[in-house]
Amino acid sequence: MQAPFAQLRAVVHWRDLTPMRRRDSLLECAHPLPWLAASWTAAALAAWPVAIVCTFMFFLTALRLNHEAIHGNLGFRPRTDRRVLHALSAVMLGSNSAVAFNHVRHHRYLGTPDDLEGACGRMRLWAVIRHGPCFPIEMHRAAWRDGDAALRRRMTIDFGLNAAVVGAAVASWSPVLLYHVAAMSVAQCLTAFFAVWVTHHDCAPDDVARTQRSAILNYISYNMFLHREHHLFPGVPVRRLGILAARIAEAVPDMERRAALVVPEPRFRGRVRAMPS
Repeated sequence: MQAPFAQLRAVVHWRDLTPMRRRDSLLECAHPLPWLAASWTAAALAAWPVAIVCTFMFFLTALRLNHEAIHGNLGFRPRTDRRVLHALSAVMLGSNSAVAFNHVRHHRYLGTPDDLEGACGRMRLWAVIRHGPCFPIEMHRAAWRDGDAALRRRMTIDFGLNAAVVGAAVASWSPVLLYHVAAMSVAQCLTAFFAVWVTHHDCAPDDVARTQRSAILNYISYNMFLHREHHLFPGVPVRRLGILAARIAEAVPDMERRAALVVPEPRFRGRVRAMPS
């Protein structure tokens, strides 16, 4: 049986992991940019396999940045975090203000009927893939319905940015922009699988999410598979979740033995490793 959250907070040192230096904050914001540039360059050269890989990595790193802005882990003021969400809405399409609303509820109501985001983690594999195109629609509809006037204003800004990007792609008929809009549309339809199901499916009743111990996988996934640690300590930035995982394993060895992995592998040895800060 896992230690209750209150007990974990008492035995695991974590508060020293939360401060973000300005260099850390700027690096987090920069992570998606090389992948976006690489995907557009590959698309311009009609190197479609390369473009798809780079686009996937762009979406992954943009999800990480979006995630950190939602939890206030970038070291910015709340107004700046909201601006980051607006900027990401423009390049990822959809409203990240709506995503933020539902993600906060996901943490608050995990595993309950009020957890709209996490419901996909309780589906079977093919069911969640079929449900994929409906997922962003449900998220946006719930945020608009249940959010306050301020959230609806932020969502309206996001939708305006979406319209501007799509309009620019159609008006210019640029292959690069048209590819980007198409790729982001597909990515949004796969978010339920990649961003929810992968880290939440088939978890034990006393577990909050899956995690990963492979140094290579944590490196190429930008630590996004260290999801159990994030749920237990959402105030710790993703860049330091590897350090946190090692501390949890040392303080509560039974929790480490029961850890459900995102990608099965031979029983991990030693401490978890993560992407260098």
